[in-house]
Amino acid sequence: MNDDMLSQEEIDALLRGEPIDDSSNSASDTNLNVEDYLTDIERDALGELGNISFGSSATALSALLGQKVEITTPVVTIINRNNLEQEFPHPYIAVQVEYTAGLSGANLLVIKQSDAAIIADLMLGGDGRNPSPDLGEIQLSAVQEAMNQMMGSAATSMSTVFNKKVDISPPSLALLNIKEKEGEESIPSDEILVKVSFRLLIGDLVDSSIMELLPLEFSKKLVQTLLGQSEASQSSETASQPEPMQQTAAPSPSVQKEQPAPTQMPQSNVAQWQQPTQQPHQPAYEQAATVQEVPSFTGYAQPKQPVNVQQAEFASFEQPKMSETEARNLNMLLDIPLQVTVELGRTKHSVKEILQLTSGSIIELNRLAGEPVDILVNNRLIAKGEVVVIDENFGVRITDIISQSERINNLR
Repeated sequence: MNDDMLSQEEIDALLRGEPIDDSSNSASDTNLNVEDYLTDIERDALGELGNISFGSSATALSALLGQKVEITTPVVTIINRNNLEQEFPHPYIAVQVEYTAGLSGANLLVIKQSDAAIIADLMLGGDGRNPSPDLGEIQLSAVQEAMNQMMGSAATSMSTVFNKKVDISPPSLALLNIKEKEGEESIPSDEILVKVSFRLLIGDLVDSSIMELLPLEFSKKLVQTLLGQSEASQSSETASQPEPMQQTAAPSPSVQKEQPAPTQMPQSNVAQWQQPTQQPHQPAYEQAATVQEVPSFTGYAQPKQPVNVQQAEFASFEQPKMSETEARNLNMLLDIPLQVTVELGRTKHSVKEILQLTSGSIIELNRLAGEPVDILVNNRLIAKGEVVVIDENFGVRITDIISQSERINNLR
């Protein structure tokens, strides 16, 4: 078909007396085929990495916003940096993340400013129905904290996938408006970029997309690391399998002397067993196979050694018996009230910073997202746990009990 032919939309525009917009044609000309840069395995691996990392990010964001959050359906495409205006026609928020441990590289998270305004309104206690379109410093700080929690959970999931520690730097946030030439410096300088788009659902407030931009070289390194890790695990599983036991070629001569040949055995078989035929040019492994072909007889079986079998002994888990006085004294202690505290984290600020706190200020703690919280009894550490949501209340699930020696040291 001739490339100069007009489409139906262009014909309709001419009939209405409107000028023809060639931007769609130019955009289609600059589209790149993902098959030319990524194989099917690499594309599937990037999509699976996105599914795993952003699946946990959706859980973290849901706990922050108090809304059901879903991030699904990754789509991997290739874009040209010269075609950013067609790829990002609206104002966006760009969140840049640098990997500081485990991986070497950076990626860029891009969401619409309208979606970011809803997230900021929910973070600041609103209902997200009528958010302010202008993102001030407080709103941007709220969005940055939400992205920090999301990317922290994503890094934790990637640590599990790559079987090594993966850390990220605090995400930096910038306004991105390609038409106004604003925020382009936040986009990676590589000419060819990999875009992984996800569908973002936040309750009934947001039905949009969230995009991840990666340099092509960094994307390939991620896939190579992932595939290398899976191949290493498969090889370790193969090496851990026990080798099949080798059959013995012939019984020992001492056993043959101690056990006489049974009378019902033919003389020809006895001669073959005692003096197997060996050819000078025959390899050793073929000679062993020839010996194994000789039928075995019960009279030549080596006697089994007696096995020492003992009954297993287990420690007693019964509670030691106490006297009536000891039990009465213990019951008196059972009614003493104790103060149970769950510590999410701590931080230090100067008096000047404390006086500058206002409604909506965000205080950064010394804990990463997903780290266990401390469970204190009368200000003494006894256990660690993770925060859960029960109905509409927060709770703590105990994951680790501090050992008795550590508890004694904490009391000193």
